Amino acid sequence: MTQAETEAKGGVGGVLFDFDGTLARTATDMAGALNAMLLSRGRSPVDVAEAAFRVSGGARALLEFGGLGGDGEDMSAARAEFLRLYEATGYAGTDLFPGVGEMLADLEKSGWLWGVMTNKPRRYFAPLVERLGWAGRAGMVAGDDCARAKPHPDGLLLAAELCGAHRERCVYVGDDPRDARAARAAGMPFILAAWGYWTPSQWANSAPVSALAATPADLLPLARML
Repeated sequence: MTQAETEAKGGVGGVLFDFDGTLARTATDMAGALNAMLLSRGRSPVDVAEAAFRVSGGARALLEFGGLGGDGEDMSAARAEFLRLYEATGYAGTDLFPGVGEMLADLEKSGWLWGVMTNKPRRYFAPLVERLGWAGRAGMVAGDDCARAKPHPDGLLLAAELCGAHRERCVYVGDDPRDARAARAAGMPFILAAWGYWTPSQWANSAPVSALAATPADLLPLARML
């Protein structure tokens, strides 16, 4: 539906997105940081494609995948080292999934508002927002913009406010069960981005999924039906 149609139903429509593994392919840089840590310890690197399915879980999930932060190694210190190495990549290997740029343009042309809510700290998220040309274009909420990160609903509610959409007329799009739980806590329908970093086994005991979008082109038609 158009924004005018949505307003006639009592609210402005908004689509909120997770970032890593939903809008952006960040696995190359994040796995690169992990592999730098592994190599410095004389260990074999992980496969980037396999690491991609842990990216949406953040630094801790990747460190655990690489076998770091345990067996007497301090997780806080390992995470700090990982983030330092990740920042040093300059995010050169990060780009959007194919079709995402066109999807966002189609949302805007159709009168839908949009925003991003990620658990990625602002220090690492803000440079990517600038590089992608999203600053001022939509509501952007980083993981440390609220006292509680996902799966708490605080960031989603803030993202809806920042992009100018009524929360009851928003949907959230993500690739991780934590995203689905956050959407449920915020009272928003959840669309699984099946083009992103997800595997069916993750969803055995997850929060309900309202719809599954196989490609970015499928997103807008699905959002119109919810």
